[in-house]
Amino acid sequence: MSSITLIGTGNMARTIGTLAVAGGNTVEVMGRDQSKADDLAKALGGGATTGKWGAVPAGDIVITALLYDGVVPVVAQYGDALAGKVIVDISNPFNATFDGLAHSEETSIAEEAAKVAPAGASVVKAFNTIFRNVLEKGRPDVFIAGDNAQAKTAVAAFIQSLRLRPLDVGPLKMAHWLEGLGVVTVGLAGNGVGHGNFALGANEFTA
Repeated sequence: MSSITLIGTGNMARTIGTLAVAGGNTVEVMGRDQSKADDLAKALGGGATTGKWGAVPAGDIVITALLYDGVVPVVAQYGDALAGKVIVDISNPFNATFDGLAHSEETSIAEEAAKVAPAGASVVKAFNTIFRNVLEKGRPDVFIAGDNAQAKTAVAAFIQSLRLRPLDVGPLKMAHWLEGLGVVTVGLAGNGVGHGNFALGANEFTA
């Protein structure tokens, strides 16, 4: 099983943490508000612990369960504390109307985080195309993107421990398109599907 640190105490941190504990993983919680981190770790159970904000995370895999505009500053703030870690960005940089990305360039939050991450750290994009309620109760596919094969293998193993299927979409530059897929998912929820009880995935067919 994997050793996970969640940076963040919001709904996605709670959901991923719950699944991680159920999957037999070791979980640490870090938050700017220490009391919220303590409360979440207690709620997760399974021996979940808390760490001090900005300290070296106990987990080999560090999940930044933050709003998109907080990811890069936090990775920069942690600095060398993240050396050698696998950093998983789950954010969606939606614009104000949820029909586009907040950044206009062909980049991604994951790519920008990689630019400020310390040497030896690897960034992987994952989980951003899945609504929280589906992640809580469903078995969605989890798309991942990253440049380091060993880091992606580690993240894939963690995803499998959650009883979910990881699907590698390629290098980290594909994170831009995963963020675009997040926009598509919201568009489907508001239009063609009409609700958020679904997830995009890959169906395989034989010729």
